[in-house]
Amino acid sequence: MESRNIANIIEAILFVAGEPVTVGDLAAALELSEMETMHVIENMQKQYDDDHRGVILRRYGDHVRMETRPEYAPYVERLLQPVQKQSLSQTVLETLAVIAYRQPATKGEVEQVRGVKCDYSVQALLAKGLIQEAGRKEALGRPILYVTTDKFLEHFGLSDIRELPPLPDPVPVEKVEEPLTP
Repeated sequence: MESRNIANIIEAILFVAGEPVTVGDLAAALELSEMETMHVIENMQKQYDDDHRGVILRRYGDHVRMETRPEYAPYVERLLQPVQKQSLSQTVLETLAVIAYRQPATKGEVEQVRGVKCDYSVQALLAKGLIQEAGRKEALGRPILYVTTDKFLEHFGLSDIRELPPLPDPVPVEKVEEPLTP
C-alpha cells in the first residue's frame, strides 16, 4: 500500500473517530507495524504543519487525535458556541497534581502531602478517566497505586508526562528566634 493512501486512511479513521485512537489500533487496521504507522503519522504531522492546515494531529501518550489548529479555534467556537466544560475543583486539581508528579502514588501518600483525606477527589478523577489503578504497593495493607492516563495528557495538552513543568524549588523556612524571657 502506498504511503499517501495510508495517510489518507489514517486521516479518515481519525476524522470519523472524533476521539483519540491508539497507534496499535491504527496499525492493526492498516495491517502495518506500530513503527511504520508512527512514521506515517509523523510525516502527516509535518505536512499538516507545513501546509498550515485547519487541523493538526496530536499525540497523547500512545494515542493520536485530529484536532482544530489552535489559532482557528475561536472561529469554530463562535460558530458552534460550545457548552463550557466543567472544570476541576481546586481540591481535585491538587490531588491530581500530587499523583501526576509522584506516580505511582497511593491515597495515603497523596493525603500525606495534602494533609487531608482525598477519597472523593480520587473517585472523581477515576470517574473522569484522568487517573487509573496501576496495581498495589508492596507495603502493609497493599494499598492501590494510581497513575495518570492518556486522557490526562489530552486534557492538559501534553504528549508525554515528562512535559509537566518542573516543580519549583522549595522555599527555605527561616528559623524564627523566640525572644528570651527572664
